[in-house]
Amino acid sequence: MPSATNVAKSLVSISQFNKGQASRIFDRLHSESQLIVLKNNQPTAFILSPNEYDRLTELEEDYALLLEAYERLEKHGGEPGIPMADVMARHGISEEDLDQIGDVEIE
Repeated sequence: MPSATNVAKSLVSISQFNKGQASRIFDRLHSESQLIVLKNNQPTAFILSPNEYDRLTELEEDYALLLEAYERLEKHGGEPGIPMADVMARHGISEEDLDQIGDVEIE
């Protein structure tokens, strides 16, 4: 959990944007992952660095895959799946065969 000091450092008043300081504010995202924009002393928006946005997007995708895996387990009565070694043996695939394939990207 972020400390109060870190949160206080990430606060940006919306009036700074009105004073032409947007470039300086965005430059802060090189060293900070997020900024909190205040309007009338209330949080109005968050500005995320590209790295933080990518990290959060990846977490969301991983969470969706985890939920899907749990749903599939429930659908099949919680029975365990077939071990990979058994599937490989059944189809005549060796570890060496897999090593020769290399990385495959699935979307």
